[in-house]
Amino acid sequence: MILIGYSGHAFVVHGILKNSGIQVTGYCDVIEKLYNPFGLQYLGRESDSFAIEKIKKTGFFVSLGDNNLRKKIQTYLIEATERFPANAIHPTAVIDNTVNLDKSGVMVAANVSINALASIGTGVINNTGCIIDHECIVGNFAHIGPGAVLCGNVTIGEQTFVGAGAVIRQGIIVGKNVIIGAGAVVVKNVPDNKTVIGCPAK
Repeated sequence: MILIGYSGHAFVVHGILKNSGIQVTGYCDVIEKLYNPFGLQYLGRESDSFAIEKIKKTGFFVSLGDNNLRKKIQTYLIEATERFPANAIHPTAVIDNTVNLDKSGVMVAANVSINALASIGTGVINNTGCIIDHECIVGNFAHIGPGAVLCGNVTIGEQTFVGAGAVIRQGIIVGKNVIIGAGAVVVKNVPDNKTVIGCPAK
């Protein structure tokens, strides 16, 4: 497996893959990292021909926290390599068997709970210990932060970021490209392209 991006978020992805029995052998980034805690081979940028050939053989996971960049690179690599990214699912995660979990580029970190009839799109980050309750819909390339709670029937739009420890009340609809601050309590629908913070979130 090749990681695309190699910094803090990638270190978490590396741990998830390792705990799932998947070996990571290299990484791509804009420059070679001086700090290389896992001794991975630097393959250059993901667009370099050498990197593309390696990715075609071993697969890839886009380990970038930035939603827009993750979408851009994942889309590019699917076209360039004719391969879809793997999922990275920690063995301690609890995912109900009725969940519709996309099969490409989804990260499910340690101690995540995804409950009955939820739907998780491609490229979604479900970060450490978050809770996604029944019938929630999480759009493509969204990021649900550590410890965040989506109560039942919540909808999260594409490329939206839900900060650590945020709580979203049951039935709320959050639009696309929204930023919800850490610790926010969302009790009203949020339109596209907004930032909300506080308790209640405004």
